[in-house]
Amino acid sequence: MIFNPINMDNWGRRTYYEHYLNTVRCTYSMTANIDITRLLAELKTKGIKLYPALIHMVTTVVNRHIEFRTCLDSEGRLGYWDSMSPSFTIFHDDDKTFSSIWTLYSEDFNEFYRRYLDDMEKYGGIKQFSAKANEPPNTFPISSIPWVSFSGFNLNIYTEGTYLLPIFTIGKYFHQDGQVLLPLSGQFHHAVCDGYHASLLYNDLQLRADNCKEWC
Repeated sequence: MIFNPINMDNWGRRTYYEHYLNTVRCTYSMTANIDITRLLAELKTKGIKLYPALIHMVTTVVNRHIEFRTCLDSEGRLGYWDSMSPSFTIFHDDDKTFSSIWTLYSEDFNEFYRRYLDDMEKYGGIKQFSAKANEPPNTFPISSIPWVSFSGFNLNIYTEGTYLLPIFTIGKYFHQDGQVLLPLSGQFHHAVCDGYHASLLYNDLQLRADNCKEWC
C-alpha cells in the first residue's frame, strides 16, 4: 500500500484539476449496461457467486488506470495509490439493513474469492454500518441494488466535493435479445477523470466479462 504524491508542476492535468476542483467543482455519473451473458454462464458452471466476481472485475479495471486511484490523502496531498481494494455493501434479509465490508484485493480471482468468502463468514452477520474494522485508506466503494434494473443512477453527496475516487452501484441484470445485461453506474470526479477515462473503464469491463474464462 503505497501513496504516490503528484508533482503539480509536472502534471499535465493540473489546469483541469484546478478548474474542476476550485472554479467549477464538478462530479458526474455514467450508467451503462455490461453484457454478462458469457460471464453468468461460466460462473453458474463453476458454482461461483456473481457479486464477488463483479467486485473483482471492477477492482481489477480500477487498478489498471491511475485516474481511478487518484485522491487526496489524510494530509491533503494529491496523489494515487499503487493498488486499491474494494469496500462493498452486503444486505441483511431479516431486517432489510446493510453493512459495509472490505476485502483485500488480489489480481488472482481465486485468491480474492477465497478472501471474500472468508470475510463474509466472519463479518456477514454483523449488523452495523462498518462490519469489518480497520479499513485501509486505499479502498473505494461498491454497492448493489439487485431489485431494480435502472437506466440511470446518481448519488448526491453533500460534502466539500473533494472525494475524488469513483463510486460504483450495480443494478439487477435483465434479459434482452438473447443477452444478459447488467446496469452499472459510476460516480466520477471531473477533476481527475473525464468521460474518455470513464469510457475506457466500461470498455475494459466488457472485455473482462467477455474473456471471463481466462480469469475465473
